[in-house]
Amino acid sequence: MTEQLREIGRRLAELRDAAEMTAEAFCKEADVSLSELAAYEEGKKDFSFSFLYNAAHILGVDVMDLMSGDTPRLSSWCVVKKGKGYTVNRRSSYKYSHLAFTFRDKKAEPFLVTVEPKTAAEVALHSHDGQEFDWIVSGRILFKIADVSYELEAGDSVYFNSALPHAMSALDGKSAQFIAVVMK
Repeated sequence: MTEQLREIGRRLAELRDAAEMTAEAFCKEADVSLSELAAYEEGKKDFSFSFLYNAAHILGVDVMDLMSGDTPRLSSWCVVKKGKGYTVNRRSSYKYSHLAFTFRDKKAEPFLVTVEPKTAAEVALHSHDGQEFDWIVSGRILFKIADVSYELEAGDSVYFNSALPHAMSALDGKSAQFIAVVMK
C-alpha cells in the first residue's frame, strides 16, 4: 500500500485513541470487523470514501482531518484552483480531489471524482450516512444503487439517499469524472 494509506491509518488509530474509543466500540459503530479495522489502521487496506466519511462522523472530526492530518483553518470561504484540490491517490478505481479542503465545519463534502472502468464483479457497493448529489462532468458512468442501474453521461445528475448501497463505474473502457457533493 502507499505511504498515504499508512498515514491515514495512523491518524485513524490516533484519533480513535484520543477519543478513548476501543477498537471493539469503533467496529460496532462503523460496522467493520476487528481485522478490517486493524488492516485500515496499519495501512494495509484501501479506504473507501464511505468508510472515511463514517469514521470521521464517529470520531467527531472533519473528513480532511483523517485524509490529510491538516485541520482546515478557514471558515468563511475556500477557493480551489483547477487541479489543486486535495487529492487522495488510491490503488482502487476511484481518485478523489477534495474541492473545499480548507473550509472548516462544512455541511457538505464536495469532490471531483475520477472513476475507472471495472467489471461487474469488481463493482463494490458502499453506503454512508446523509445524502449525495453527483453531476457527471465527462465520460459515461454506470451508476448502481441498491439493485437498480442507470447509464449516465456528461450533464446527467443523480441525487440520492447515500445510506443506500451505491457505486459507479466508467463505461466504454475510458475513465470518467463527476462532481460528488456529500451532505451530512
